[in-house]
Amino acid sequence: MPAADPPVRSLPPAAPWRTGLATLSPAYFGLVMATGIVSIGAQLLGLPLLARTLFALNLLAYGVLWLLYLARLALHPRALLRDLIDHLRGPGFFTVVAASSVLGAQFLVLAENLTGGAVLWFVALVLWCALTYAIFTAFTVKEVKPPLQEGISGAWLLAVVATQSLSVLGALLAARIGQPYKLELNFFALSMWLWGGMLYIWMMSLIFYRYTFFRFLPGDLAPPYWINMGAMAISTLAGSLLIVNAPDAPFLTSLLPFTKGFTIFYWATGTWWIPMLLVLGVWRHVYKRFPLRYDPLYWGAVFPLGMYATSTQELTLAMGLDFLAPVPRVFLAVALLAWLAAFVGVVHSAVSVLRASWRLAVTRS
Repeated sequence: MPAADPPVRSLPPAAPWRTGLATLSPAYFGLVMATGIVSIGAQLLGLPLLARTLFALNLLAYGVLWLLYLARLALHPRALLRDLIDHLRGPGFFTVVAASSVLGAQFLVLAENLTGGAVLWFVALVLWCALTYAIFTAFTVKEVKPPLQEGISGAWLLAVVATQSLSVLGALLAARIGQPYKLELNFFALSMWLWGGMLYIWMMSLIFYRYTFFRFLPGDLAPPYWINMGAMAISTLAGSLLIVNAPDAPFLTSLLPFTKGFTIFYWATGTWWIPMLLVLGVWRHVYKRFPLRYDPLYWGAVFPLGMYATSTQELTLAMGLDFLAPVPRVFLAVALLAWLAAFVGVVHSAVSVLRASWRLAVTRS
């Protein structure tokens, strides 16, 4: 008689922390983006204690997230690679570029630390080059691609935010260093500002087409759609900083009418999106009763609110638009409330994972 097959032993369930690491959202650096821009907005609007508290928290968050992503790369490299070339999750990696730039801006604006800002600008630039050409090359050459309605979302505009974040940090550095690098940095910031605007036009055309010509379900309206506005807000901030830097660069002076016009164009476009996104949010959660629960992608909704407050404040100063002065304070308050709600969500999520991991460890022992 043939020997009986050995009994099949089921594998023990993976620890919740390890499962969470394997499925870690590529967009989690949005936490650093959101915290950083709320901090900068608080500093510009005369709340230094709040700004510095958030700065300290952001330094911790940035370090922890790098450790988590490096651990994911070491333990789950295939999962990370799948995310990188996925049409919906891949663009989330651009948050690490924007997060590095925003943290660099905090070093300059809050701490007047030129070295920290310059190092993070270099880190962001290297990451931008690597991710831009890796992600969009993969999207171009992969053989199996999703249809438009399933493959594009507001998260694609994180590529615009990453590009404009380099422009913002470059302009801030240019205002604080001497010649000859002042000219080169201003030219770099101008070039990235222009490229970011062109990239927004390309991507927004596809997103708007998807909005209006394909069926739209409540689940499709993910939080990163707020980047529709946030990409324009950070473009406004970059343009405002270039206007301020114009006296230090002749080519910026010659382009002032163009720069001012497009900066207002970006601000107006971002402003148009706010009521539209609010109406769609009511449709999603009130009319369609889609559940409102914590998702890492909600940091992609906090960041645009803080960026709108900061960019409007900088626009007011750069162009003397004093009648806009109340707007940044209102939106900073809204951004801070949204940040608190998202922060409570991330703490609750982390505690839940730790509790589940502890229970599993006790059960195994």
